[in-house]
Amino acid sequence: MEPDRPLVPSRRRFLSAALVGLSQKSGRAVTGSFVLESHEAGHRLRDRAFAAMPAREQRVPLVIVGGGIAGLCAAWRLRRRGFRDFVVLEMEDRAGGNARWGENEISQYPWAAHYVPVPGPGPSLARELFEELGLFEDGEPSERHLCFSPQERLFLQGRWQEGLEPAGTPKDIDQYKRFSDRMADFRANGAFRIPAGDSLRLGELDRLSMRDWLLREGFDSSYLQWYCDYSCRDDYGCSSADASAWAGIHYFAAREDHDPGPFTWPEGNGWLVKRLLERVGTHVRTGATVCQAAREKNRWRIVTKEIAYVSDAVIFAAPTFLAPFLIEDMPAPQAFEYSPWVTANLTLDRLPRERGVPLAWDNVIFNSPSLGYVVATHQSLASRIERSVWTYYWALADGEPAARRRDLLASGWNRWKEAILDDLTRAHPDIRECVSRIDILRLGHAMIRPSVGFLTSQARRKFTAYEADNFWFANSDLSGISIFEEAQYRGVTAADRALARISK
Repeated sequence: MEPDRPLVPSRRRFLSAALVGLSQKSGRAVTGSFVLESHEAGHRLRDRAFAAMPAREQRVPLVIVGGGIAGLCAAWRLRRRGFRDFVVLEMEDRAGGNARWGENEISQYPWAAHYVPVPGPGPSLARELFEELGLFEDGEPSERHLCFSPQERLFLQGRWQEGLEPAGTPKDIDQYKRFSDRMADFRANGAFRIPAGDSLRLGELDRLSMRDWLLREGFDSSYLQWYCDYSCRDDYGCSSADASAWAGIHYFAAREDHDPGPFTWPEGNGWLVKRLLERVGTHVRTGATVCQAAREKNRWRIVTKEIAYVSDAVIFAAPTFLAPFLIEDMPAPQAFEYSPWVTANLTLDRLPRERGVPLAWDNVIFNSPSLGYVVATHQSLASRIERSVWTYYWALADGEPAARRRDLLASGWNRWKEAILDDLTRAHPDIRECVSRIDILRLGHAMIRPSVGFLTSQARRKFTAYEADNFWFANSDLSGISIFEEAQYRGVTAADRALARISK
């Protein structure tokens, strides 16, 4: 049987999928809504439309802007080093950024980030934190926090198969082996690390796309090309035709070949956020949108609606692209592109019928424009699961990100609901009889894109090295890779630099 052609969704195909809801399909009624909507507040920041006149001032030596993983890890580092005179300002009602979570009567569930690979045996920031959180016991990862089996499956040629690599012809298998050997060589030379840091050995790999690198190296298997494209969409929100080859190779070559994990929880990385908040939550101010950050003589004035914080130093852990809208004369980060995403949590009153291997934690449909879904109840110890929550991911990977954001906001909830159900129907023909609710989160700037040339760009280097006037950037977008370890590294690095400066 000839393999299906890898799908690279065009704008027309995307819009067709999103407009499916114009004709209601049969099945049970499905309720739901858009949730955690924040684009209007973001647009007011962009347009400088906030009229903040805070009633009072508060003096604090250090302000952290942004309560995502980078900001919380900066706070964790400050506390670990004995510094406690700081605040974390988060515009949303709940801290965590892309690691936020939700809950219903069935289960907790993630809204974006849902796992972290197990750190290797050597010293690292991630391992230091995870050992503190009890994720290791006697030096080994705790089994109760590791993903249960089966971990992954792929829907291909009408059935579910184990794992995410498509089973192909001898030619495909040979190319998988050769590709694996190349990644092992890259892994051995030490050029690909997590966190990547700022001393990247990029060479020519950042000057061509992952897809072009595959073709140059003779990897023309349609299955292998699909798998690499899926991997780029999964971690970076962009296709292999847009992702830097360095970033594409990093996905495969930066981690240990045999990860015993990953670590995962029903609420995804929300579990980590809760543990961090147990340690630094007294410093966090939610619902505190920063409207302005202005230098006044030798101090900073960070303005929110209710309080103006007067500080000696600022760690900017929010996405870097927001800085010019808050700080006068701050140059715009021209090379920074962010991928829009849709994430949905589906409440299932019963599980659909299956074809092939049983339900796994991570479930992917071959040639789908989506990234598939993870199962919130997969980590349950219950002997029988009848109701569940599936977290479904769709990266709007093709085309120009600004156009995808316009498409994202222009399509209503019903259209997205129908597009999601239509996609899942390919693998689950009875899905419409199983789902009772779909809540949808639209993320216009979900993650940084490691586009061709970005990692070697002067724009990125300028912001990673920036520390004028006791101000440091700390978001994971500085790394070009939006993963937990990069966010932690950026937050901790900024905290160390701030402490070195303000303690003088």
